[in-house]
Amino acid sequence: MAKRISSHKKDLGGFSVSRIIPHVDAKSIGPFVFVDHMGPAHFPAGSGINVRPHPHIGLATISYLMEGSMLHRDSLGSIQEIQPGDVNWMTAGKGIVHSERETIETRGSDHVLNGLQCWVALPEEKADMEPSFIHVNKAKLPYIHREKVLMRLIAGEAYGYTSPVKTYSPMFYLDVITEAGAVIERPCGNSQTACYVISGKVKLGDEVFSAGEFVLLDDESEIETIENSRYFLLGGKKMDKQPILRWNFLAYSQEKIEDAEARWANGLFPTIPGDDREFIPLPK
Repeated sequence: MAKRISSHKKDLGGFSVSRIIPHVDAKSIGPFVFVDHMGPAHFPAGSGINVRPHPHIGLATISYLMEGSMLHRDSLGSIQEIQPGDVNWMTAGKGIVHSERETIETRGSDHVLNGLQCWVALPEEKADMEPSFIHVNKAKLPYIHREKVLMRLIAGEAYGYTSPVKTYSPMFYLDVITEAGAVIERPCGNSQTACYVISGKVKLGDEVFSAGEFVLLDDESEIETIENSRYFLLGGKKMDKQPILRWNFLAYSQEKIEDAEARWANGLFPTIPGDDREFIPLPK
């Protein structure tokens, strides 16, 4: 039977997000170890998101927006504003630092933000790879058209399509819009799968799920749309080994977590060109 996962609110640089996983009932879904729903938030002119530089190791971050924009900067020198439908994929590997802020044009007027940020665990053999960053425009992502169904493949493989966003383990991540009466099959057979309902109502098995509900599929093979809906499907192959996730660090040993904490506390991570005057301290 499909299982609901409840979220909790978390403050992130002046605005709150809904943190869905990690959760006591779901430490991971395939390689996904972290899912935040940012917003929907409305900011008056002069206010907005302002996440100071902070580090990551051992994972990749995926930023995807439904509304608004966000400015990514990192220690590789990347500067990229992301718009709705685009993908920012940052591979932390052995260590990277990034910030998430806004442009003057965005901050200068009333604006909104609504999107998901996910973290994907790198396989143990790739956890120390060189960091990298890619931006993929929405026009380059596969669209999947069916009767009463429109899907965008954000990352991974599903329904015979492959996203140009490079992944390091079998996974899928889809933005789905369906009309009432539409039925789609589970994306990748027996892979671990979650459905996050943004709007409308969908049916899994004998239960109906509404906007704001994050659902772990069990043996359900189809998703039926009860009323016009938008939802995300994400998941992948179950990880062979569960990594350790502490603060912004992912590793497969306690020693690597402690090493990353010491490096950040002692200023040994690289800095962001042009954004090196602030940082988020290591939590106590």
